[in-house]
This record gives sequence, structure tokens and C-alpha cells, in this order.
Amino acid sequence: MTIRLYNTLTRKKEAIKPFLDDSVSMYVCGPTVYGHPHIGNARAAIVPDILYRLLMAKHDSVKYIRNITDVDDKIIDAAKKEGLSIDKITSKYTKIYRDNMDRLSNLRPTHEPKVTDTISKIISSIEKIIKNGNAYVKDSHVLFDTDSFKGYGELSGKKLEEMLDGVRIDNASYKKSFKDFILWKPSEDDTPGWESPWGKGRPGWHIECTSMIKDILGDDTTLDIHGGGNDLIFPHHENEIAQGSCISKEKYCNHWFHNGIVLVNKKKMSKSLGNVILLDDLFKDNSTSVIRLALLSAHYRQPLNWSDQTIIYARNLYKKLLSVISMVDAKARPLDDADSHTKEIQDILSDDLNTPEAINYLSRLSKTARNDFEARVKLIHSMKFIGLSPINEKTVKIFSDTEEIEQIEALVKKRNEYRIKKDFKNADVVRDKLLSMGIELEDSDGDTTWNYLQD
Repeated sequence: MTIRLYNTLTRKKEAIKPFLDDSVSMYVCGPTVYGHPHIGNARAAIVPDILYRLLMAKHDSVKYIRNITDVDDKIIDAAKKEGLSIDKITSKYTKIYRDNMDRLSNLRPTHEPKVTDTISKIISSIEKIIKNGNAYVKDSHVLFDTDSFKGYGELSGKKLEEMLDGVRIDNASYKKSFKDFILWKPSEDDTPGWESPWGKGRPGWHIECTSMIKDILGDDTTLDIHGGGNDLIFPHHENEIAQGSCISKEKYCNHWFHNGIVLVNKKKMSKSLGNVILLDDLFKDNSTSVIRLALLSAHYRQPLNWSDQTIIYARNLYKKLLSVISMVDAKARPLDDADSHTKEIQDILSDDLNTPEAINYLSRLSKTARNDFEARVKLIHSMKFIGLSPINEKTVKIFSDTEEIEQIEALVKKRNEYRIKKDFKNADVVRDKLLSMGIELEDSDGDTTWNYLQD
């Protein structure tokens, strides 16, 4: 099945058509490494991870680029606050970010460039934009001339006045127009800087991503897919298109996809509200597969509202899946030939990364799998395909412990005893008790089986 993905640029779902026949390329804006990752950072990594897995199943070669921004005002502020050098701050939080993403079962990108390793390419890219007449130098700053690029604004699809609403724009004296943006700026003595034709300085935010893409793919190659949070559409990705188009004779990028933000109890995460949820805190009490399930529970283009119920639903579903898989003898699990067992879930995801439907598919499959060995094998492969562990993770208790299982079995037995005595009133009381524990019962041919509710 062809992968169809909503394209922010064209406002419709389109088939992914690689620029090169033998390879598909994807770039996703990665972290600025100055603090611990939160659930918003996790969603921004998990969404492209699902797409990456799908692309690898459909194409022989996939280049997945996710950058590390290791020079930024926020990094400089964090270094001062923690009393550490900038190098130590970025090394510390790069490692934490990678460790967190690994724990969430995100596959490592094929390329993970850092801004500080790409300075020479950034400088040469800026020189090319100036040479092509799309940038100018003023007061040791290099600025992109937005009036020189006719397509400016097509990605966000808004008039300039609408685009600038709520966005801080520096209307400095060195700008020809307030909408022009910085490609290079001078560095103060105590901030990072590199020698350039325009003096010691450092790059602007937008040129960093464009240059890292071109450094890996080449100036005259079109990037197939570009992803990121929908808060990056303007100005970041709008500016990327402008400057990237002025570097190359080819189109900058064919396909743009953006994920929605994460809300906490229907409110935007912010330090001022004290509702930022860090991954390290979630890892203390939850399986990484449960967290991953929770983050995949909403369609990627929609906001994800995180609440206590979000994690409870994910935990119950994961318990349900594991309870079915535990019926498969570990020695008998044929974990090879995964493609034949994941066709259905691939087809679901190929329609604009429909993860809620993929999760519903797993839930439906688990019901069939209770009495069907082949369905259980398919369930294992399908879980693995979206990054869920098909075995109980030892480091976190998915089931509280064996006592929980024993308690459930004892209650089921007690209810059956009441039913044999035709004491249906007390039998219903026990059923309600199990339901409050997130357990559903199924009576068939005089036998009772139990399962974990998804919700």
C-alpha cells in the first residue's frame, strides 16, 4: 500500500514520492539541548519514528535526519544558571535526550548532525544566498531579504499580518524590512562564536536546519519529507523554505508534516503553570511501552490531551495485550518473517499515520488471539512494529505483582461459586468489584475468562 501523508504545504493527503528512486529522505527538527525532555519532546520524536518504521518497510533505503541544536540563547542561559560550560551543558542534555528516546523504543536516526559541527556548511550556504541576491549584510549581521522570495508565506497560508500575530519579530535598525530574518549575527565576548566573512558570530536559528539538510543530501537534491511540531510552521519552516530555495536549483522539500501539541488537562504545558511533565518522572512509575501507547493514542495532527485517564487507558490496554501474549510458549514464538504478520497494521498506518486506529486494531486482534495461535503471533509482530515490547519489562511493574493476578483469579472463582448457588446478587457485586479494577469478564459454555479493559 502506498504511504499517504497529509502535506501541510498543499493542505491534503498525498502519496510519498521520493526524489531519488532508490532512497527516501526525511528530516525532523530535533531538540535544543538545555533541559530534561518532556512529553511534548517525546511526541515530536515518536510520531516521525512511526513514519520511519513504515518507510523502512516500504523502501530499500531511508535517510532519517534529526538534528541536535547545541548553540542557542537558552543553552547559554542554562550554562550560566548551572555554572557549567556550554560544552558540558550540551553534552549532558544530549545524552539524557538520547537515553530517554532509546527507552521509549525510538529508533536512532541514520544521521544526527549538530549545529556546531556544521558551521562551515552554514557559512558557505549564507555566502551562496548572498551571491544569489537574496540576502544582505548590515552592521555585522546577515539578513534574508523576504521581499526577494515571491513564495514567502505559502506554507502557513496566511497573510503577513496574520503570521506575525503572536510572534515576536525583531524590528532592528539593521533590517530593510521588519519581516527579514537573521542568517548570521555577531557574538558577544562571552558567547559562542566562529570567524566568518562578516566577523566573529554565530548562525541564526533557521539557517542551521537548512544547512544540515544540504550538508547531508547535497544542495541540488530535494528533501522528501520534513517534520516537526505545528508551532514550527511559522516562522521556522516558512523561513527554511525561503532560504533553502535560494540555495538550490531544485525544490527545497516535497512533503511537510506537523504534529499537534501536548496539553495537560486541556491546558498548554508551561513552567509558569507548573504542569510540565518530564519523561524521567514518568519512567519512575510507568512502563515505557505504556507511555508510548499513551503518546500514540491521539492522531498526530491533533492535540494530545494528557490526563490521569490517558495513562490509565494505556496501562489497561498494555496489560490486556500482555495477558494474551503470555499464552504463547516463548520457545514456539516465530519472530521471523515479520512482514507477513504486519501487513494489516502497515496498511492502517499508511493512511496518514492513523495510530488511534492501529491501537484499536491491536485491541481487536487481542480478542481473536485468545483462541488463535496465529493471531497471537500476529499481535506480537504488530506490537513490535510500532515499538511496543511484547514482553513484560522487568524494570517497571506492569502488573502490580503476582498478588494482583491471584486476587483477580480468586474473585473470578468466588463469583463462579455464587453463580452455581444462583446467588446472582452477590455474583454481580463481585463482577462490579472486578470492573472497578479494570477487569472485564466473559462467560461462555459455563467457563469464565477475564481480560483487562482498554477504557
